[in-house]
Amino acid sequence: MARRHYLEKNTSERNQFKLLIMDLKQFRLLFALILLFVFSCKNSESNKKAKEKGVYHCEKSCCESSKLEQINKSMQQKDDDLAPIKNSSISLIADSSSKMVLIPAGDYMMGAENSKMALAREFPRHRVQISSFYMDIHEVTNAQFAAFIEATGYETVAERPINWNIIKEQLPPNTPKPSSDFLQAGSMVFISNKEIFNLVDYSQWWRWIQGASWKNPFGPESSIKGKENEPVVHISYEDAKAYAEWCGKRLPTEAEWEWAARGGLKNKIYPWGNQSLEDGQQKCNYWTGIFPVKNTGTDGYEGIAPVMTYAANGYGLYDMAGNVWEICSDWYDENYYERCLNEHIVKDPIGPSTWHYPREPNDPKRVIRGGSFLCNDSYCSSYRVSARMPYSQDTGMSHIGFRCVKDISQTE
Repeated sequence: MARRHYLEKNTSERNQFKLLIMDLKQFRLLFALILLFVFSCKNSESNKKAKEKGVYHCEKSCCESSKLEQINKSMQQKDDDLAPIKNSSISLIADSSSKMVLIPAGDYMMGAENSKMALAREFPRHRVQISSFYMDIHEVTNAQFAAFIEATGYETVAERPINWNIIKEQLPPNTPKPSSDFLQAGSMVFISNKEIFNLVDYSQWWRWIQGASWKNPFGPESSIKGKENEPVVHISYEDAKAYAEWCGKRLPTEAEWEWAARGGLKNKIYPWGNQSLEDGQQKCNYWTGIFPVKNTGTDGYEGIAPVMTYAANGYGLYDMAGNVWEICSDWYDENYYERCLNEHIVKDPIGPSTWHYPREPNDPKRVIRGGSFLCNDSYCSSYRVSARMPYSQDTGMSHIGFRCVKDISQTE
């Protein structure tokens, strides 16, 4: 768990515990830096018509503008950290954030071709057949997630104290349990640092912040006010799955995600084709400048961008590259693609039966896709459609979010 792997310590007990944790295959973020360094609701009849056009609107009453206004008033009264949904944003939420687009069935070569930035985990390419499904047109936003919290009272993993029974399984035998003060709720927050001594000590730009969560993304003094249309972050697999089930949806498999991200293009590097990020109009939210010292904001944002800021791909999906990583349902196994070659074509793969990650064998890993605002060609290009990353499923970080999908059978 990254959320428990970098606790700031001010006492000798803290320092001792920190060393024990850091010795455990090092900090959870190591998996990311390996990559960095190696390179409006409708009724059933209207939904039927919408399907014919390739657009589906969820049937949750919480998606209606009136309901959102009601939820907003309630949230504002209960918790000032849950920012009010401004009138200017309600039309966007009602008209677009409940939309899903139909992703057609088809088959493709999954994995990297000859991209110089591709890693071993993206090979070998193998043929995959995908059935049609619906996908959210953008990442789940703070406003959408706030509606879920208000309706269910759900508490995210980042808002819960660290579970010692889980963390001790990943520490040396007989490690003494620290005091409860050191196991308080929190999450990992990216903080740009202008005094970088090397690109090995990632603690120079990542911090464990107690009180950081989806509604307090930079710590207890921060909030999501004014960020209603930004992707929700500090989300664990459990959190994303709970939201998806509440909406009558599910998380995408990584095969579905890659097929959708390609947007109908064949053998291309990015969702928009092969054109470099620096050529033409801004294509996605990524790190422009020198990581992690300075982000020039040339793409319009230094941090997370609101959803639908950049052009959609060929299937009408936004932010399939950059902005925030997106959680998939698959377990992570770096060698899974090799086993797929045993079949002529793999139909609707759901990934391996369990995770396999030798660096941290006791820490369950899922797959994340799409890259984030921290990616840059100078050290990483995870906004490529074939890029994949292991992700600790109980971890929340300030650059990880998700979107949902829905089976066609669920909309009939």
